[in-house]
Amino acid sequence: MLTIAGHKLYAPKGVGALYVRRGVEVEPLIHGAGHEQGRRAGTESALLAVGLGAACSLAQNLAPMERVQTLRDRFWRSLQDRFGDRVMLNGHLVHRLPNTLNVSFVGSIGAEVLADLEGVAASTGSACHAGRVELSPVLAAMGVPERVGMGAVRFSLGRGTTKAEIDAVVAQLARVPALSA
Repeated sequence: MLTIAGHKLYAPKGVGALYVRRGVEVEPLIHGAGHEQGRRAGTESALLAVGLGAACSLAQNLAPMERVQTLRDRFWRSLQDRFGDRVMLNGHLVHRLPNTLNVSFVGSIGAEVLADLEGVAASTGSACHAGRVELSPVLAAMGVPERVGMGAVRFSLGRGTTKAEIDAVVAQLARVPALSA
């Protein structure tokens, strides 16, 4: 199976697609009528579907993603230069999404790092449940030690991201009390 979340490629929010390989059985999400080969009852939004199709068509031009990947790599090098061995890359150095940088600030809590950043939309690699912060199951499965993984922050870059914005985020991170040493 393959899922596509439309908002990840600039389609309208709330639309996506699911590819199901022939022979794979899927339990219906919404029971009722026989729409979508019995997988989902209800009427889909033609407008959202067209928006997803148009976004997928535009996404075939990979040149903007090469620029984003270059910025992502610049971001990573800047973090390494600033924080040295106090920042670790979560994931493969080469084989990863071109627009995503997932790093851990060793010995810190990702949510605390994010709380000190102004105007930066990012997310942590840990989940907070009932006032407790836990290591992300994905990072745990990757073998990332808890001391490292608790400091995980995932930054997503987009077509409009600039070098100046990357440099500004690194400068803000340099002022975060939890990262000052």
